[in-house]
Amino acid sequence: MKQKRYNHEFKQTVVELYRSGQAVNNLASEYGVSEVTIYKWIKLYSPIEGKEDLTAAEVSEIQKENLRLKQEVEILKKAMTIFARK
Repeated sequence: MKQKRYNHEFKQTVVELYRSGQAVNNLASEYGVSEVTIYKWIKLYSPIEGKEDLTAAEVSEIQKENLRLKQEVEILKKAMTIFARK
């Protein structure tokens, strides 16, 4: 069975419908998405408690970017020591 892919806007629309008061089981049957998937989207696209401007997806992206930047800094430090020896 082929896995369905949903775009970002569709996911956010379903989450907004949930927030407006529609039940998850109704949304699941109407849009052909499992309830578990909708609950995952709700968790992913809902603001984090205490951090109203950030969602779990945004935090994950920030963490990935932070890791990439740390790796770049380490590479530059190593390059600096190599060039300093010459």
